[in-house]
Amino acid sequence: MSMLPTITISKPAPIKKGAALLVAPEGADIAALAGDLDGEGVVARAAELAEFSGKAKTVLDVLAPAGSPASRIVIIGQGKLEDASEPGWIALGGAARGALAKEPLVTMIAGEDMDAAVVASFAQGYLMRAYTFDKYKTAKNGQNGKPKAQKLTIQSADAAAAKTAWRDAEAVARGVMLARDLVNEPANILGTEEFAARGEALEALGVETDILDEKKMKKLGMGALLGVAQGSVRPPRLLVMKWNGGKAKDKPIAFVGKGVVFDSGGISIKPAGGMEDMKGDMGGAAAVVGLMHALAARKAAVNAIGMIGLVENMPDGNAQRPGDIVTSMSGQTIEVINTDAEGRLVLADVLTYCNQTFEPRVMIDLATLTGAVMVALGQHHAGLFSNDDAVADGLTRAGAQSGEKVWRLPLGPDYDKMIDSKFADMKNVGGRNAGSITAAQFLKRFVGDTPWAHLDVAGTAMSSPSNDFNRSWGSGFGVRLLDRWVRDTCEG
Repeated sequence: MSMLPTITISKPAPIKKGAALLVAPEGADIAALAGDLDGEGVVARAAELAEFSGKAKTVLDVLAPAGSPASRIVIIGQGKLEDASEPGWIALGGAARGALAKEPLVTMIAGEDMDAAVVASFAQGYLMRAYTFDKYKTAKNGQNGKPKAQKLTIQSADAAAAKTAWRDAEAVARGVMLARDLVNEPANILGTEEFAARGEALEALGVETDILDEKKMKKLGMGALLGVAQGSVRPPRLLVMKWNGGKAKDKPIAFVGKGVVFDSGGISIKPAGGMEDMKGDMGGAAAVVGLMHALAARKAAVNAIGMIGLVENMPDGNAQRPGDIVTSMSGQTIEVINTDAEGRLVLADVLTYCNQTFEPRVMIDLATLTGAVMVALGQHHAGLFSNDDAVADGLTRAGAQSGEKVWRLPLGPDYDKMIDSKFADMKNVGGRNAGSITAAQFLKRFVGDTPWAHLDVAGTAMSSPSNDFNRSWGSGFGVRLLDRWVRDTCEG
């Protein structure tokens, strides 16, 4: 990962050196905005010549006139005041970083309409845009010399409140970037045991962790998860993470992630084209680890469980076959029709273990589960399925507020019977039609009466479209969404 900028918040003070960054609402008086930085009126004349009016994410970049304490004056357009939103400010911060990536020292003067929450959102976007995954690039591939560090100082009239807001926003941003790191890592580096170790590292933030190995899972009867893992030399692991930030008597909320560190499809092997992307089939688990980092780092006032099932789905002489019947931890039997529908088998046992062990008040799982969700929704919404309207509505609101959008799809008896089996309690696929729905319907059989939601992030967790605050293959999708849901729904 490239060197990230250091971002600090301070009270207003004269700029002494480096680049000055200003934000201009659409139609703003540029001369008044530049103020003492432009005693000669150069910036205002440049804005007039460039027809810069402050439209969203447009940039005016001017070499500072002689006598200005700044070396450059960069003004980024905010757009219309009435269109301001949290996702908009995050995107604006990302666009600003794009314009100033090579500048070692930047001072931003926050406008009057930029309160503490806005400053934090802007800084969060700035930091997330700076992320790159380049650790395996060498000097031979064009990286000469060490990357330059950058320092961004944001001057805010209410610096104390902005610092507090930024502390929490930075915790979330670093959770997002942790999830990106995990998704971007190649599978030869990040196996099941290595992934579990990355999660264990959250103990430094006060997260309690526990790892179940193959022997423990076998004793618990996790035949569905173990069946997926049996074709790989890499041993399965189940990582449990606990953050106790709420009252001792409060039941926890639980987040469950699919962690298939590489998915070849098993005996139902995938086509060779694009198979390399299946290193990202643990995007759900990555989001859960990133979320637990965020909750612990900002000391969220909630009791939370993060749980991820870690396996590798490979074909060998010991691999699971189509037609095999496995017994899940719940006691329900499953006919394996397609070994490439493995994520739901992993989640079945993890959801059961989570529900029986911790009795959570809500369970939310994330999984890069089906290609069908991309056919339905593309790459701009995650699929949402739920047995509880209040949970679904809360996630939908959190998606709109965070910019990590979800779209609810149906569940029901007509879909449920599509996964009935002639030989077992159920089969792991329901046919070509409604593939994302039948996958969710399968998971629903393992949650009992616990309020539950399933997020299918196959189109959003990896290889998603670049935007102003993410240029990474792994997006970290789900961390900001669920952190927002926790704030709005679960914290006091």
